[in-house]
Amino acid sequence: MRTHPASREPLLSRRNLLRGGAATAAGAGGALTIGGCGSAGGAGASDPMQFWQFYAPIDQQDPNLVAQNDWFLNVLKTWEDAGGRPVEPVYIPGYTDPTNTRLVTAFASGAGPDIFLISPGDFLRYYNGGVLVDLAPYMSQEAIDDFYPQALATRTVGDGIYGLPMEQEPLAIFYDVATFEEHGLSEGDLPTTWDEMLELGKRMTGGERAGLVLETLPGYYQNFTFYPWLWQAGGDVIDVESQRPVFDSEAGIQALQLFQDAITSGAAPRTRPANGDIVSALTGGYAAMWQGGIFDVEALRQNAPDYEYGVFSLPAPPGGEPVTTLGGWAWCVNARGRDPEAAAQLTVEVMGSMSQDSIDAGVQWNGVAKGNIPARTSVTEAIGDTGAFEEPILQQFRDEILPTGRAEPRFPPVIYKAVSNAIQATQLGGADPAEEAATAQDAIESYLETYEGGPLL
Repeated sequence: MRTHPASREPLLSRRNLLRGGAATAAGAGGALTIGGCGSAGGAGASDPMQFWQFYAPIDQQDPNLVAQNDWFLNVLKTWEDAGGRPVEPVYIPGYTDPTNTRLVTAFASGAGPDIFLISPGDFLRYYNGGVLVDLAPYMSQEAIDDFYPQALATRTVGDGIYGLPMEQEPLAIFYDVATFEEHGLSEGDLPTTWDEMLELGKRMTGGERAGLVLETLPGYYQNFTFYPWLWQAGGDVIDVESQRPVFDSEAGIQALQLFQDAITSGAAPRTRPANGDIVSALTGGYAAMWQGGIFDVEALRQNAPDYEYGVFSLPAPPGGEPVTTLGGWAWCVNARGRDPEAAAQLTVEVMGSMSQDSIDAGVQWNGVAKGNIPARTSVTEAIGDTGAFEEPILQQFRDEILPTGRAEPRFPPVIYKAVSNAIQATQLGGADPAEEAATAQDAIESYLETYEGGPLL
């Protein structure tokens, strides 16, 4: 998810706002402890519900962010105009920063919002805390079946549906066409293996330009970007069948080694250039290749419409196949809020019904405001009729990259933190990948000895 140039961001950072589908508002602490029954701190029955998120209302100049702000305000106004209980959109600065504990603290004190956004990476914190409303009773079977299985799976437990995804966000490598041409390279020279990627990164690094940019800040987003490299090598954090940790493996060591080698070889920098903004980094000549997501396509189109760039699938190790990770945010409802029934009805009406208004809202969000892969079949089909995916790079994401995707895992904070610590220690601290994989494995095994909660995916 991105930032944009300091000259255009007086109010907020695109990096903090959009660091994907995959970042989270909550910190890396333990299980969520829920406070009293009411979330409104004694609010009256007629008080507006609150929807906490990081899109609206904001005062911005960036057309990409303005479109997203307007989408949220419009769907809430439509609900209210139809007679629904009023909803107050509450913009939370730093929502996607994993050190921001405002959402967790609000729930712990019994003052959580009525509706809020979470990524798969933080789902179990809230599900295990017992604060999520099961939305399945409010949905038709046709609407449930309309969601792509991989998009809905990380928000379900048994037959219960505890969040409705807005989008799917696959990752890829973005590259600067001019830099490739300067080095006598063409599409036929795009790297398909880790070694080729690192070699090109070293070759194109020079002056103020980084050859390859990977995420270096610890957080859910960095883990999100790390998982596909682990999967490509044949590894995982948790084995789905046994629900036991498998991170201490040859694949885990290889993936950690890749992140370390990218830095030590000189292929990638220790900090992302241009304050982490892919738009200004690529257009300003500060990066040749950048691991980003489909959400960056619309940002580049809106802010640099004439800029020439390409994307390619994440390279794989020898013998491996390209794999990407699918992130995205979901609307969730607080079971102890002001009016859980009204909040659930609003959430389903906007995000998960077969009404034309619901489908149109998905088209506007994924096809116009943010430019993502939809989470629903009906929305995908409707977008196809609008021509929104006539952009060749969006077609490449949809047709070539998306089919290689796996849903972002949902791990409790302790598991996320164990993996994050291993990445940071090896990537930036120079620690031995084998030792860090073993340390993370031990921490996860210890935690799971007493874990009680939803299944890990």
